[in-house]
Formats: sequence, structure tokens, C-alpha cells
Amino acid sequence: MASKRDLIILACTVCKRRNYTTRKNKRLHPDRVEFKKYCPYDRKHTIHKETR
Repeated sequence: MASKRDLIILACTVCKRRNYTTRKNKRLHPDRVEFKKYCPYDRKHTIHKETR
């Protein structure tokens, strides 16, 4: 049985590195998500956006 939740990759807006993965239901939330998460390369909390 296929899952309705898809794997998405979060990229840092400052250093542009792909640091995190998470899951979301793309049918209920079609727009891109953004979270404030810790970037180990910048050593601070930055905005991480969903990549394609």
C-alpha cells in the first residue's frame, strides 16, 4: 500500500545546503513549506525551505 505522505528535502536559505528531510501530504498542503531549523554549517538557526 502506497503512503499518501511524500518525502521532501529541506535546504538552508543561507548556505544552500540540503540538511534535513521530512514528510508531508502534498495533496492537503500543495505549497512549499519552510521551517526555522538549526544549520550545522552556519552554527545558527536559519530558515529551511522545501526543495524540488
